[in-house]
Amino acid sequence: MVADALIYHPTVSHYLKFIATTVGRDKLLRALQYFSRFYAWYLLKRNHASTDIRPFEAIKKQFGLSRKLMRVGKNVEHFKAAALAVDAKGMDPILKYCAIGRQLGYGIYLTFDTITYLDAAGIRPSPAAKRLQREAYRAWFAGIFCNVLAGAYTLYTIRRIKVDKTKGEGVVESKRVERERHTASLQLLSDLCDLTIPATAIGYTSFDDGKVGLAGTVSSLIGIWAQWKKTA
Repeated sequence: MVADALIYHPTVSHYLKFIATTVGRDKLLRALQYFSRFYAWYLLKRNHASTDIRPFEAIKKQFGLSRKLMRVGKNVEHFKAAALAVDAKGMDPILKYCAIGRQLGYGIYLTFDTITYLDAAGIRPSPAAKRLQREAYRAWFAGIFCNVLAGAYTLYTIRRIKVDKTKGEGVVESKRVERERHTASLQLLSDLCDLTIPATAIGYTSFDDGKVGLAGTVSSLIGIWAQWKKTA
C-alpha cells in the first residue's frame, strides 16, 4: 500500500513529466555542475586534500561536457526565433530589438560551442578551439546582456502601470501585474547571475570559481523552478 501511494503520488507523475523534458534534465545537470564548481573551490580554500576535491572537479567537467553535447543543433532554434522576432508585428520596439539580439547571441554562441565539442571531448583536438570558445563566450555575453536590458525595461513598464484596486476588475488586474512583476524579477536575477559566467571567462570581470559557481547554481535553481511550473 505504501509503495502504491508513492508510485501513484501526483508529485511522482509531475517529476516524470519534468525529467522527460530536455530543459528539465539540462537544468538539473547544470545545477550539479555549478555547485560542484563552487564546492571544489571551497574545499581548495579550506586546504582539503586533492582526493577530496577531485570528484567535484570531475562532476564539473563531465556534466559540462554532457550538457555541451545536449546543446548540439540547438543553434538553429535560436536563429529561427531571431527571424520570427524580426517579423513580429505590434511588438514593443525595445523588446523586439532585445529579443533579436538575444536570439542571435545565443545562436552564435551555440554554433561556436558545437564546433568546439570534438576538442572538448578529446575526439579531435584543435588549436583553434580556445579562440572559438572565447568567441562563443562573447556571443553568450551579448545574448544575456540583451535579455538583462529587456528584463530591466519590462520591470520599468510594469511599475508604470496604474491599477484601481477599488474595483473588482482592478483587483484581478493587480494580481496579474504582480505575477508579471515577480516573473520578470526572477528572470532578471537569473540573467544577472548567468552574466558572470561569460564575463569572467572573457576577462570582463575577475570573479573566482566560488562566486561563478554560486551564481550558476542560483540561476540553475531558478530555471528548475520555472520548468517545474511549466510541467505542472
